[in-house]
Amino acid sequence: MASKTFFAVIAGVGPGTGRSVALKFAKTYPVALLARKPESYADIVAEINQSGGHAIGIPTDTADAASVTSAFDKIRAEYPDKRLAAAVYNVGAGFAVKPFLDLVPSELSAALSNATGLFNFAQATLPGLLESAEAGAAAPHPPTLVITGATASLRGAPRFATFAAGKFAVRALAQSLAREFHPRGVHVAHVIVDGVIDIPRTKGWEANGGAEDGKISADAIADSYWYLHTQHRSSFTQELDLRPYVEKF
Repeated sequence: MASKTFFAVIAGVGPGTGRSVALKFAKTYPVALLARKPESYADIVAEINQSGGHAIGIPTDTADAASVTSAFDKIRAEYPDKRLAAAVYNVGAGFAVKPFLDLVPSELSAALSNATGLFNFAQATLPGLLESAEAGAAAPHPPTLVITGATASLRGAPRFATFAAGKFAVRALAQSLAREFHPRGVHVAHVIVDGVIDIPRTKGWEANGGAEDGKISADAIADSYWYLHTQHRSSFTQELDLRPYVEKF
């Protein structure tokens, strides 16, 4: 049964990791699902509501501060008496895979918008998470901000210069947020998803030689995000890396 006191918000919801995370958190909380296009979350909102949970979807461009502000105005109107328990930033990063000398400045700007999106999302969610932290024992788990990273968060590969730049920036911001807000009771965790995720878009892709479970299960990622949310504040994980057992690293 969904909590009557707290809710969760997930940005970057679609038919993959975002769906799995939304379904996982919706088992405990009403959820607000954000994506640029309504078709990304419409079926998931319907699935949650039809199964007895509560979900709303709001078209949101996290790289646009005004869009984020508008979205959170709508969330507060929907959940006026609830506190924020968890926020997940799972927004994809636009990037161009091409030789560095073929890149143009606008492609770097597009990739860096992933960090701009996190900046806007964190500014919108952290006040609510702090309020929940101050509620102390009333919160079921430490208020949590979970941020999705990638292999490129750690190292830049050839032809992936813009993607790495954006993901490095997201990781740096996550580290700063953790160091500032952990002491105030808000858990900030960055998750490096190191491998191909098993989602509809990657169905035809071969990963790790086609080994069984050679792609990362989106449901398993969601389980890890929930684990981070439920950690005791005496043992916060700031960064978690996830990869298939056969992935080279």
